[in-house]
Amino acid sequence: MQYVAIDLHKRYSVVSALNEQGQRTREARIDGNSAAGFAQFFKSLEDRSQVVIEATWNWGRIHDLLEEIEEVEEVEEVVLAHPYKTRIIAEAQVKTDKLDARALAKLLRADLVARAHIPSPETRRRKEVLRQRLFWVRVRTMVRNRVHQLLDRQPRVDLPQISDLFGGRGMAAMKKLSLPEPDATQLRQDLGLLEELGQRIKELEGMIQAQNAGDASTQLLSSLPGLGKILAAVVAAEIDHVERFAHPKKLLAYAGLVPTTHSSGGKTYHGPLMPMCNKWLRWAFVEAAWVAVGCSNYFGGLYRQHRARGKGANTAIVIVARRMAEIAWQMLRHRRTYQDRPPVQDTLPDRSERALVEVAS
Repeated sequence: MQYVAIDLHKRYSVVSALNEQGQRTREARIDGNSAAGFAQFFKSLEDRSQVVIEATWNWGRIHDLLEEIEEVEEVEEVVLAHPYKTRIIAEAQVKTDKLDARALAKLLRADLVARAHIPSPETRRRKEVLRQRLFWVRVRTMVRNRVHQLLDRQPRVDLPQISDLFGGRGMAAMKKLSLPEPDATQLRQDLGLLEELGQRIKELEGMIQAQNAGDASTQLLSSLPGLGKILAAVVAAEIDHVERFAHPKKLLAYAGLVPTTHSSGGKTYHGPLMPMCNKWLRWAFVEAAWVAVGCSNYFGGLYRQHRARGKGANTAIVIVARRMAEIAWQMLRHRRTYQDRPPVQDTLPDRSERALVEVAS
């Protein structure tokens, strides 16, 4: 068996191979990250190969390329290394591409690589569409904030009393405003960009609904209060296979909904939420929690209970998001839909009450 590590870069990769005795058998630089270059390298090795790459920029393309080489029986397994946990490379005093590849190959040979989950190509495509929509939504929020700033610096603005400034009536009223230059040009550009972004977001939402129409996990999660079609699709795609989380606590840690803990000398300190996590999943659960506290008796009661205990709004909403993640694990694990419960009483519920799911009638 050959243990091969690939130090991946945008325009080239450095490859280092070790045999079972830990001796370097070959090293090479693959310019352009071409399929022919990788295939030639692996064919030159005497034995089959186990390969490791780090989860860096566009790792998916190289992973799929190596999977194609696997079809000709040159590559036995492709391992994706968790970059945050590969500390021996990140904290090295002398750091070059060759040394990084050699260190990664040694970890692979010793079976010390912290493995990251490898989603299927289909799941990766779904994630990219979802993240594209989230990106445009963030850009739209930035543009809306610029419009608010522009209008606030005007001495007087005649706008109708409406709840949504960026709805149909609000947009029509802003287009009719007569402002001095350069504010008039900036407002016209911002409103045009908002209309363009709205069309792009709707186009992606249609694509998301079509992609997830037949996904059973998305349909199950849609029954959880606060998780609409978009957020349910985000949670389902980011969790991917719930079987890889043996316990709800594993999912909570993966989503970063639990605090960091430092315990030494009999003293324990709980700090902020875990920074190294799936930030998309944490964002989805927190966004869903804000919606759920307003439309669900159970989650609304849970939020108000912790607020009454002196918790801040953000802390209480994270508690709700954590409970939602626990319930989502139960729903996916047992393939059950959610059914709301009565409001939370003054006493905290038992841990056995956390799996608040029932078989759909």
